[in-house]
Amino acid sequence: MLAGEQVEGTAESRSGPDLDRTRGSIVRNLLVLAWPIASSFGLYSIGSLVDMMWVGHLGPEYIAGVGSAAMALWLGLAGAMGIGVGARALVARLTGAGDLEGANRATQQALLAAGVYGLLIALLASFFAEPILRLVGVDESVVSKGAMYMRIFAFSALPSSLWIVLEAVMQASGDVVRPLLMTVVSKVVHAVVEPLFIFGWLFFPALGVKGAALTYVVTESIGFIAGVWIVLNGYTRLRFQPVGFRLDLKTVWRIVRIGLPAVLFSAQASLGSLVFLRLIAPFGTTAVAAHNLGLRVEGLIMMPMGGMSLAAAVWVGQNLGAKQPGRAERGAWIAIGLVEIFTAVVATAILVFAPNIVRIFNPEPELIGLASGFLRIAAAGYFVVGIFTVLQNCLNGAGDTLPPTMITLLITWLVQVPLAFFLPTFTGLAAYSVRWGILMGWVVAAVVYVLYFRLGKWKRKRV
Repeated sequence: MLAGEQVEGTAESRSGPDLDRTRGSIVRNLLVLAWPIASSFGLYSIGSLVDMMWVGHLGPEYIAGVGSAAMALWLGLAGAMGIGVGARALVARLTGAGDLEGANRATQQALLAAGVYGLLIALLASFFAEPILRLVGVDESVVSKGAMYMRIFAFSALPSSLWIVLEAVMQASGDVVRPLLMTVVSKVVHAVVEPLFIFGWLFFPALGVKGAALTYVVTESIGFIAGVWIVLNGYTRLRFQPVGFRLDLKTVWRIVRIGLPAVLFSAQASLGSLVFLRLIAPFGTTAVAAHNLGLRVEGLIMMPMGGMSLAAAVWVGQNLGAKQPGRAERGAWIAIGLVEIFTAVVATAILVFAPNIVRIFNPEPELIGLASGFLRIAAAGYFVVGIFTVLQNCLNGAGDTLPPTMITLLITWLVQVPLAFFLPTFTGLAAYSVRWGILMGWVVAAVVYVLYFRLGKWKRKRV
């Protein structure tokens, strides 16, 4: 269905005004959308931090191995993220236009595609764990620790892929609370089970780093199953039933076509992360551990930013579907303003308390020093990250997924990677210079995104 077509639907009668983001206060609607998404992000990040906290007791090599394996698997999940982006844009447009039947059909097809993809990635990542980690360039001791984790962790790719799509379409329909409930169920189980699996508490066997991986497989599956139960029992705006389901290649292609640039976007972003990790690897295992730990901490700190950016994506998609491009644009700029207020508080806290934060995970002075420095460098760039993250997701929400991909591709490989490669040689800042190269790329990205967004071509994008 194209954006300008007339559609049938009874969205108001089925969903009620509480899920309609095409009317009412922009700030209120954005906040209502953002807080559950941000909370979900926070719980994801807390799960990752809990993972690192327990794994940290096993030593820096385990922190480096687990972080590197997780980063590699996220590269593999780029396809699932692309399917999620395509499904989010399509379902948001259909919902905004009042076609909930079409949104339900699109959801079913997206889940089928994600399931097939996730199973393929699980098998590949499990069988090729060691070669994948050796490509990153970490020490052999880190490879052995990471491979033990990755061979099991890889099978979380199937439930994770399905969850990515289910969460995306539920949010796109305007229902942001129930995906949060899915995450709460999963992460509560995660927090309780992980130390039992790792250290063999109670009657469980001590599995070490394998226990951390098994925790992810179990809890991701529980979360997805909870989401399916919610949808099948009619507790969300999307209410499809498996009876009469059939493969619809036309709809699958629509989702894939929208999501293909996002696949490239996610893949190159994850690949870029692995390249940065490889550039840090020559500075030692402690530097790799500090880098991975810093990324996990940043994920928690930036959760409201991610929540508001995805809220803005849903906002833009629904308002374009309702043929209100001006309201869609105003919401995007307001979302940036709200993010910047939060960023000022967080950046200040990081600059002051970075060592205290790192010390929670491991008391080694060298690790504390490196990770604290990485966090403080990142904090200096949060202001520009907030700008381009919101605009990036707004373009994806509009279905205009190619420009974010091209912008990120060019910034990563023409700005960040060259700077991260050459700065260690010319500045004498060692591993810190890699992080400074990343920050400089963020600044350029923010400028480019603002210029493109102001052109307004995304308002006329047909999905």
